[in-house]
Amino acid sequence: MSTLRLRGGRIIDPANGIDGEIRDVGVRDGRIVALHPAEKVDREYDASGMVVMAGGIDMHTHIGGGKVNLARMLLPEDHRANRAPDNPLELASAGCCTPGTLATGYRYAEMGYTAAFEPAMAVSNARHAHMEMGDTPILDHGAYVMLGNDELMLRMLAEGQDFERIRDYVGWTIHATRAMGVKVVNPGGISAFKFNQRKLDVDEDHAHWRITPRRVVQTLARALHELGVPHPLHIHASNLGVPGNIGSTLATIAALEGLPAHLTHVQFHAYGTEGPRKFSSAARELAEAVNANRNVSIDVGQIIFGQTVTASGDTMRQHANADLGSPRKWIGADIECDAGCGIVPFRYREQSFVNALQWAIGLELFLLVDDPWRVVLTTDHPNGGPFTSYPHLIRLLMDKSFRDEQLAKLHPEVAAAAPLREIRRELSLYEIAIMTRAAPARLLGLADRGQLGEGAAADIAVYREDADREAMFATPEYVFKDGELVARAGRIVATPVGGTHFLEPDFDPAIERDLAKYADEHLATSRRHAAIGRDELCSCANGGRLLQCPMHGRGGNK
Repeated sequence: MSTLRLRGGRIIDPANGIDGEIRDVGVRDGRIVALHPAEKVDREYDASGMVVMAGGIDMHTHIGGGKVNLARMLLPEDHRANRAPDNPLELASAGCCTPGTLATGYRYAEMGYTAAFEPAMAVSNARHAHMEMGDTPILDHGAYVMLGNDELMLRMLAEGQDFERIRDYVGWTIHATRAMGVKVVNPGGISAFKFNQRKLDVDEDHAHWRITPRRVVQTLARALHELGVPHPLHIHASNLGVPGNIGSTLATIAALEGLPAHLTHVQFHAYGTEGPRKFSSAARELAEAVNANRNVSIDVGQIIFGQTVTASGDTMRQHANADLGSPRKWIGADIECDAGCGIVPFRYREQSFVNALQWAIGLELFLLVDDPWRVVLTTDHPNGGPFTSYPHLIRLLMDKSFRDEQLAKLHPEVAAAAPLREIRRELSLYEIAIMTRAAPARLLGLADRGQLGEGAAADIAVYREDADREAMFATPEYVFKDGELVARAGRIVATPVGGTHFLEPDFDPAIERDLAKYADEHLATSRRHAAIGRDELCSCANGGRLLQCPMHGRGGNK
């Protein structure tokens, strides 16, 4: 048995209510345990003067799948300019906006992150997505499969088929793709775009199927709730990036009728139409709605100034944004009867009124929602900015004076009038640990992650105390994955293979006959070969461990 002790660190562990206690952390065979003070260990690390947290968890980051690869190929200049550091343990991989699979694992681990989840896996592309995530070293991973724009579900809704059949279809899809949950992107809108529809609001009919996004959201949210899927419906709401879209976002919350849901990258969905430019912050309205609806959680999708590339399944909105590409190039794709994707490079600029306001809106949302357990720190990598900017974002949230300095550099109309100026709240280390560890673990149903209690996975990040929180969170002193030291003072020292989190919900197997018939009539590939078996998943995961997640309620694996 292998044992180690972290001695004398200041523990920040919100999942267990620990806020700054000085204590040791013991590890045996990759799990956190209580060690007797006199017990001999194989390794001991002095953590005095340091902050000890669970490993970071990014629950919304685009790290695997077709559109991520397209984004990588669209910006070869990014890979040339951001090459891998000189470290013999790091295999060749580069890039900043959308780094290669290997660099993704290295850069996350260097910051103290030990898990990351792909939020938009297409059914037709699930094997590829799992292979890419499996090629990402160190990190545990998983994905949410996209539904709500696939022709079969829309057809079932339009024909008024029984809800139970649709629920079985959702269950089969999660099971077949080995997903962690379901994401809906612009509900019905990707499909509507294929019928030449250029907008689709929450209560507007799809041009062909004559159903509304409200119905899509309600059906999927109910299906996941009844299946017992731990992570609720992951919603990319209607009208992303459109001035005045706060109305669509609030209507989406209302459409849930109390069912649990997670609204993603909400900064892009919190825009009003006030002022001479008809573009304003609606962060306060959205924050009030989230505060009042305990069934809703969010991640923010903070923008970060500089070059990035936007990669989304929302072809309707990406087509509308194509002329704003910087550099001027883009990719749009229709995924047969399933989904779509659009890739548009983008540079966020401090002196752009729109970009400056977007920056302020994201920070306002972080600071105005009162429950940190329902707010997750993200940039919607790479859409708002690369994940490597998280330490900078953490400093903005923890340091009012630094935030004000950055605000003063922006477009003068935003700097002078943003509600952000008046918000005095500074997040604590405890709140940061919730937003980056404990909350995403709870929202995903990962009981043994995001915490430092006995029995938890020994995914641990140890940060040297520093008043400059950006410097502190950029370079942890020690990072452990399952008890193995993987990064030391910002340098990778080991590259183990991470595990794959997945679900196997119950469903009526009779649905498979209908799916096979549909595929034979309408698709180029057979649904008979769609399901990914456990052995194949293990192969896709590069031999990493398979981490089947327990289900809630009536679903399987109770």
